[in-house]
Amino acid sequence: MNQVKECDLIIKNCSILTSEFTVQDDMSIAIGDKKIIALDSSFQINKQYNSKTTLDGKGKLLMPGLIDAHMHTNQQFLRGKITDEYPMIWTRIMVPYESNLDEDAVYKSAQLSCLEMIKSGTTSFVDAGGSYMQKVAESALQAGLRATLTCSTMNTGEAIPTSMKFSEEELIEQNKRLYDDFHQAGEGKINIWFSLRSIITCTPSLIMRIFETAKELNTGVQAHMNEYTNEISFCLERYQKRPLEFLESLGVLDQPFLSAHSILLSDNEIDIVNKHNIKIAHCPISNSGKGFTKTPTLLHKGVSIGLGTDGAAHAGLSLFDQMKVFKSLMRAYWGTPIFDPVVMPSKKILEMATLGGAKASLQEQHIGTLEIGKKADLIAINLNQPHMQPTQNLVNTLVESATSNDVSDMIIDGSIIMKNREVLTLDEEKIMFESKLSAAKIIQKAGI
Repeated sequence: MNQVKECDLIIKNCSILTSEFTVQDDMSIAIGDKKIIALDSSFQINKQYNSKTTLDGKGKLLMPGLIDAHMHTNQQFLRGKITDEYPMIWTRIMVPYESNLDEDAVYKSAQLSCLEMIKSGTTSFVDAGGSYMQKVAESALQAGLRATLTCSTMNTGEAIPTSMKFSEEELIEQNKRLYDDFHQAGEGKINIWFSLRSIITCTPSLIMRIFETAKELNTGVQAHMNEYTNEISFCLERYQKRPLEFLESLGVLDQPFLSAHSILLSDNEIDIVNKHNIKIAHCPISNSGKGFTKTPTLLHKGVSIGLGTDGAAHAGLSLFDQMKVFKSLMRAYWGTPIFDPVVMPSKKILEMATLGGAKASLQEQHIGTLEIGKKADLIAINLNQPHMQPTQNLVNTLVESATSNDVSDMIIDGSIIMKNREVLTLDEEKIMFESKLSAAKIIQKAGI
């Protein structure tokens, strides 16, 4: 006779999104020691496991938490500011804004970001880097989120004020300090990487130092890449090479690298991405004003792609919104000309928002799918709603119809972060109130 085992948490009578991105009904999940220890029929789990803490999953789909592969917590207070603006928002709006941020504003901005991500179903995020990143790390730890963080890295550029530019030594030390203080903090939930804000704002010497230091510390590097036409022109004029060709010529692509945006890729650059196993993060809503990503070609080559929001300034932190827009963009731009309506299947888009983000942050062995032995990072979607039911294909409906408001519960590392839309780790009312005051001060100070 089998002995009943004890575990930390059981989610009963739910549907689950499998690691093959199909749906199984009448399932239960047992969680112990921060990991998924059993995925089985409700009958079998009830027979084999016992737990003092249970969640009722009736009418809910349990799926891996969404992973934002590229965002900016520092830009949370810019929501609604850059839409319908003419080009060069970076120099006209974002640089004045970021150069006026102080430690308190960054902390409140990060808290609001974490709150929005929790309520949007995002359990893990990759921050592209800003100032006072220790406050972002503190906010993520308080929220219980998983995060990959880095400092903003710039040492050149006429449009960049001196308050945002530092010497090579200062930039390396800033990032190393963040690494020493927070890498693997929160029992491994925080990872510290290194970054290039962009090739335009980093000298070749600094670029090489960043990659060398990251290699010494066995961590990753991320950068904004091939996002704007002026970035391509800069590299062609200065180095006679396109951005990724230039990085390859420096001999630095022999280690983990996350290439954000990656819109304006040449065929040769796609080969470089594939050759060096570079991970890509597309930001559909942000990217749509700059060009169309060559996603079908990249996927055909076997390149791993995650999805990012690019921060609240670019239409908020909902990856559900990004998935909807991405499907429409891919279908219109790549599918319509060749009459291929399934050029970007919903299943693949859902994979990008979960497993793709895990791969982008080098954590696919631990998160990104619901599998026995992986970290218990998962969200519950309330299916008992008129825009979700009935459905003939729930995976398609998730991408086409689900919204952030449909996320009812969140679990990270086996701990309940949100239950029935109530965030348990952060004071929502306090954060909302203080953020409004802080945002008003910073916008006024920046004069934008």
